[in-house]
Amino acid sequence: MLLGLVGVIIFSLTLPMTRIVVQEFNPFLNGLGRALAASVPAAALLAWRRERRPNRAQLKGLAVTALGVIIAFPVFSAWAMKSVPASHGALVNGLQPMFVAIYAAWLSRERPSLAFWVSAAVGSALVIAYALHAGGGALQAGDLLMLGAVAVGALGYAEGARIARELGGWQVICWALVLAAPFLAIPVAWLGWQQHLSHPGPVALRTWLAFGYVSLFSQFIGFFAWYAGLAMGGTARVGQVQLLQIFFTIAFASLFFGETVAPSTWLFAAAVIATVVLGRKAAVRTTTTPPRTTRLAR
Repeated sequence: MLLGLVGVIIFSLTLPMTRIVVQEFNPFLNGLGRALAASVPAAALLAWRRERRPNRAQLKGLAVTALGVIIAFPVFSAWAMKSVPASHGALVNGLQPMFVAIYAAWLSRERPSLAFWVSAAVGSALVIAYALHAGGGALQAGDLLMLGAVAVGALGYAEGARIARELGGWQVICWALVLAAPFLAIPVAWLGWQQHLSHPGPVALRTWLAFGYVSLFSQFIGFFAWYAGLAMGGTARVGQVQLLQIFFTIAFASLFFGETVAPSTWLFAAAVIATVVLGRKAAVRTTTTPPRTTRLAR
């Protein structure tokens, strides 16, 4: 749970930082470019540790992981940040733990109790209610993009956690980044050239720093703790900690990025957090084997 919380705190700055980047960068360039940038330290770490290569079955799982956490979530969430505030996106992102739990039940044979599903459903219902409230009774385009990011991104979380039991937590994100890099190079180069043509002037230092954060921390380091926590404590249970990300993101967006947060947002966030406490105490059975200790940890 502590490792999951560390990952969540790192991820909680992703949407505010992304909102800064997309003020100058194309959302697709941000989403794909950050993964390509993160693949450099990932490849260096794998080479330094002389990690064994994944087998064929693990490669399939890594492909699913890459689709979720390297392509879908970064691209769709960056696109959403063009039209909705980071604090708003954070509430919609609160649906992710429910999706993670569903995928965990499917992929990792975890069997959460009825009490767990009830608390997760209540938390998700509160998130949807907030989105409708903020949108005047209708979902906004940014909400739909965030829903797409959450639905596919959660699959990458759950599948990555399953493989982490075999490869290790940090190895999963490193291999996913390295394997995806060849497919990202040409699109990122083309998007970078288009970016230069449309915005020939220098990019602000603030934008580069924000892009550096989403590349090094959101797309790389944060997953070290996140996947390790999911593998050790159970994907469904530890995944519920991500509901706390709502609170951290809203707080950061307000304190450091000047976003105005309505009192109703805090009330919804507090109610969702209460469901995490209930879900934490609910039983989750699993038939999976314990994760192996990684060589980096030793």
